Amino acid sequence: MKNIKKVLIIRFSSIGDIVLTTPVIRAIKLQLPDVEVHYCTKKQFADILHNNPYVDKVHTLENSLSDLVSSLKDEAFDFIVDLHNNLRTKMIKSRLGVSSKTFNKLNWEKWLMVNAKVNKLPNVHIVDRYMEAAAPLGVKTDGFGLDYFIPEKDEVENSWLPETHQKEYVAYVIGAQHNTKKLPLKRMIELCDKINKPIVLVGGPDDAATAEEIVKFFERTEKSAPYEEKLFEMNKKAHIFNACGKFNLNQSASLVKNATYVFSHDTGLMHIAAAFKKNIFSIWGNTIPMFGMYPYKTKFTVLENNKINCRPCSKIGYQKCPKGHFNCMNKIVFDFWLP
Repeated sequence: MKNIKKVLIIRFSSIGDIVLTTPVIRAIKLQLPDVEVHYCTKKQFADILHNNPYVDKVHTLENSLSDLVSSLKDEAFDFIVDLHNNLRTKMIKSRLGVSSKTFNKLNWEKWLMVNAKVNKLPNVHIVDRYMEAAAPLGVKTDGFGLDYFIPEKDEVENSWLPETHQKEYVAYVIGAQHNTKKLPLKRMIELCDKINKPIVLVGGPDDAATAEEIVKFFERTEKSAPYEEKLFEMNKKAHIFNACGKFNLNQSASLVKNATYVFSHDTGLMHIAAAFKKNIFSIWGNTIPMFGMYPYKTKFTVLENNKINCRPCSKIGYQKCPKGHFNCMNKIVFDFWLP
């Protein structure tokens, strides 16, 4: 397409999905001459984009879709790349009346996989499907992976961490939007014991109580002093630091960036870790990597239970296991070794 001077990218939510769109942003900005790249998202996710040097302007959806459309009309866009594909984005494209391309959510293929266990899913990462929506602009995937930009003020200093974690640590992202996408507490403790290194638990305020239970399990106290020598003989090295709710998103991203390894459920910080090319151990419960949202362009190991026939039971997740046994997480094997 010729004479493209201003492009609007739309993705309203959420953290991980927005990070997964960053190769599209970069490709458009760097491959089209003198183009302005605008991005439309929800207000609570705008900070992810404000630090991105490839984004010229961020537009936010707050309360009124009409107000948003009115402000977007003033921009006179040449093309819209719709990476959300829902009713709101359809309304925006209709009212702006400019050329556009929409990414394919594969809703039918996902429905077949969830409900009939029939796999018609393409072996294509969601990032590459996002890129297909930008193809009419003549841009291509550059192969450089995801972007995440941390402002200098949010870089976590080594001295902020306990002395046990200042030389090296493993980051474990314990949260997830749905309970069926994260390990139960008992299994989190088992995983930390298996990791057997200084661990920083990363998550939001909602994860803090769970993280504190993990800390208590591994806590060294005066009462445990007689056992310390035995723990040393057994090569037990798991020291836990609870960072959940103590750091903002950018600071949590910095903790992930500085980790030796990253363990994570299927959540936004997993994709942020991929942006920093971390070695990721990706933990999957009721959803599956075949939906196309596994770590992108980085080394990773999938930890999942493929020996049950009820998985996947959802393309997103539930608050609790529909079958009641939660064997996708309860019987997952932690088959890994860290040097």
